[in-house]
Amino acid sequence: MRTRCEIVSEAVRRGETRYFRLVPGQFDEVVRRVVDATRQRYPDLAVPYHSRWRHFSTGGIDRAALVAPGVDAVETTRARIDLAIVSVLLDAGAGPRWRYREVETGQILSRSEGLAVASLRAMQAGLFSADLANPWRADAEALEQITSDRLARAFQHAAGNELLGFEGRAVLLRRLGQVCATSPSLFGAPARLGRLYEHWSGHGGAVSAAGILGTLLRVFAAIWPARTSHEGAPLGDCGRHPAVPGDGLVPFHKLCQWLAYSLIEPLEAGGLRVVELDGLTGLAEYRNGGLFIDCGVIAPCDSGLLQRRLDVWSEPVVEWRALTVSLLDRLAVLVRERLGKSADDFPLVRVLEGGSWAAGREVAFERRGDGSPPLSIVTDGTLF
Repeated sequence: MRTRCEIVSEAVRRGETRYFRLVPGQFDEVVRRVVDATRQRYPDLAVPYHSRWRHFSTGGIDRAALVAPGVDAVETTRARIDLAIVSVLLDAGAGPRWRYREVETGQILSRSEGLAVASLRAMQAGLFSADLANPWRADAEALEQITSDRLARAFQHAAGNELLGFEGRAVLLRRLGQVCATSPSLFGAPARLGRLYEHWSGHGGAVSAAGILGTLLRVFAAIWPARTSHEGAPLGDCGRHPAVPGDGLVPFHKLCQWLAYSLIEPLEAGGLRVVELDGLTGLAEYRNGGLFIDCGVIAPCDSGLLQRRLDVWSEPVVEWRALTVSLLDRLAVLVRERLGKSADDFPLVRVLEGGSWAAGREVAFERRGDGSPPLSIVTDGTLF
């Protein structure tokens, strides 16, 4: 991923691409914003991982504590893996109009936080479980039977409160159930997502972040809609750009990387060591990428690009996302320097959390009242 994104980024630096140029003089503004956001959000610089678990505590409520009460440590780990997987795969952009009203607290939530809480409450209600007496689980049997209507009700999708791409999300969950059911060596029988814990715990007590991602990419390849493929194999979140020689492929795997990051905490709480965290890249999505556009580091060659609706696999979107991955690595180095942190103490996953994602959201609301990204991208609810 890094290698191919850097090929595109170097072509942009040389002025050989069609859609964007880089303005290095604006990079210090991005660094300043990320450092300021990090210090404001985590004054002691004890920054947790950038993961789905941050969203479960939105509004100051520790909803993670609700998961699978009264069970042993192994079952808790399985349940948290169940939740992380379904919640992340449902986290693909809600749209600016959608809101979720949490009945239990009265909070009205939107965007990623709303999707997180909605998915947790759906699991609490047993939406993903084949055994309603044990709701805190995600079983293949239940996932295979999820309909668009059931998912829409759980997420309060309705006229005037539309959740973008909810049909695509339901299809994704059904495919997830099918893959889970046909892989008993990973998911057991009857099949359950949380059984991945047993798979990873068999690696001698430690697993690399890239190893987690490799498993996710290999196992979940079949769930993605028909997009880019190679020799008949679906590649998921992988675009093409003419700057890359040969096949032109540029992989991003945003949701799978977000999921890998989100599995680190459950696995560590379950007794595993997750090592080499910087084996994963930054996330090529609209908050991180929007930060660089809104701060002027990534500038469109034609300002009209910002007014167009862009297909997610179009060349300008692939170019923008590739630049985002490469720039996040450079950003991490400078943020650590300003904060006085080493790469070991402050891996990229903490820079994202501190960090770049929050700063991207902040500047989006400054530039546009609804907080929308600077590029308008057509999504089917299964990417970002």
